[in-house]
Amino acid sequence: MKKAAFFDIDGTILDGKNYIPASAVEGIHRMQAAGNYAFLCTGRSRAYVQHKELLAIGFDGIISGCGTMIEFHDRELYYKKLDHALVKKTVGLFKACHAPVIMEGRYSLFVDAADFGNDQYIKKLQGEIGGQLLPVTGSESEWEVSKFSCATDKADMARLKAGLKPDYDLLIHEVPVMEVVPKGCSKGTGILKVCERLGVAPEDTYAFGDSVNDLPMFAVAGCAIAMGNAAETVKKQASYVTDTLHDGGIYHALAHFELI
Repeated sequence: MKKAAFFDIDGTILDGKNYIPASAVEGIHRMQAAGNYAFLCTGRSRAYVQHKELLAIGFDGIISGCGTMIEFHDRELYYKKLDHALVKKTVGLFKACHAPVIMEGRYSLFVDAADFGNDQYIKKLQGEIGGQLLPVTGSESEWEVSKFSCATDKADMARLKAGLKPDYDLLIHEVPVMEVVPKGCSKGTGILKVCERLGVAPEDTYAFGDSVNDLPMFAVAGCAIAMGNAAETVKKQASYVTDTLHDGGIYHALAHFELI
């Protein structure tokens, strides 16, 4: 029976300087050569899955936007597009609660950069996706959104959480960032949809991650693998803790579970 491994991007395969360990690439290729599936499973929306070396690895599919989009062999299997009226209401709530927001979609990301000051992440987005990064203000006719991320350090969090919870699940990170995902979508639901479509048993899946948005993956996967550089809260929810990204963590875990 085929098995499937699902890999988070940031902090799992890719570090903050866009470095990918050669051992991770080798391990993924060997796993696929043994007849198994390899998927990216990321909180990034599809518009921000553009790293050429990452895509050149040759994954069988991509779960992006915390389960809001699923692709298999370059074919779209699922996409959750938010209703335009709901997006407009949600953007108004972010602004009223002083929470600078990134709107994330299939083709573009939307951000009013001035709201974030000198934030290095916004500069990273500007450098990496260029024309696919559009302003929130003045582009309402182009809004196509599946999830949001926001800065929380100066936000009215009580009001923001109360306003969001009827429609969204909230992923609050250890850094002052929150991901806002449509109810019913997560990395975990994405994995289960892939299993159903491809005939893979959930117990034959392996999830690799390092942050809180990986916990829904861990909840459904047969084996939850935390990177050595993962947050402590994530390690506590894992069934296995491997080495760090830079110390061959992916390769060593694939070997440990005899996937290569």
